[in-house]
Amino acid sequence: MFSLYPDAGEGGGSFRSSIRRVPSYVSRGFAAAPERSMAEAGRRARGRLRRYCAANRLNRLGTLTYRGDGCHDPELVRAHLGDFFRGLRVATGGKAFPYVWVPEWHKTGHGLHAHFAVGRYVNRSLIASAWGHGFVHIKMLGDLPVGSGALSEARRAAGYLSKYVAKTFTDPTTRVLGLHRYDVAQGFKPRPVALSGRSSDDVLSQASAVLGSGPSFEWSSSSVKDWQGPPSIWAQWGA
Repeated sequence: MFSLYPDAGEGGGSFRSSIRRVPSYVSRGFAAAPERSMAEAGRRARGRLRRYCAANRLNRLGTLTYRGDGCHDPELVRAHLGDFFRGLRVATGGKAFPYVWVPEWHKTGHGLHAHFAVGRYVNRSLIASAWGHGFVHIKMLGDLPVGSGALSEARRAAGYLSKYVAKTFTDPTTRVLGLHRYDVAQGFKPRPVALSGRSSDDVLSQASAVLGSGPSFEWSSSSVKDWQGPPSIWAQWGA
């Protein structure tokens, strides 16, 4: 089965055997390989974030920091971020728009700050007014190869944000149980299209027909030594 996300310009899937596997039960919190399980969970989270950014062309990165001694309360930071995006929505006309934010701990002990991405121009003064707790920074991504468009820019933004999300899977001190590692505006999640075929070439051909061009990048589990999962493929389209 291959899941294609047309708006995000990517898709992936794996071969499913006709022989049904009987799963073995593992108690909650007792994964057979905890490190591998965390790495896989991190990979899935990064993939969801990347597809959201790409599908909504979130190509402007911003940072929100606190004045003074900063903020060390993860729940309060999230409350402030909720207020910030509601205020920004009102300030830009009241219409909902896609965004993503990721909290990060300062290395200097200043507490938490937040990184975010949006896909539209927003005047810096509006961002500063909606935040109101300190300092703001916003920039549109550049320094990409000639011919790159909003899709490539959004993927670059997702790459930056994914680094902060990845920390919460590899460094337990950055994870706050019960709180989201990152959050997005509701109602803008990319929808997958399910494809199936007899071979990887078959499903990639179907996907290319949907998107109107061949993939710009392909990956196959056959290129990974000692791959332990089912045969898998992944591809991206567009620039």
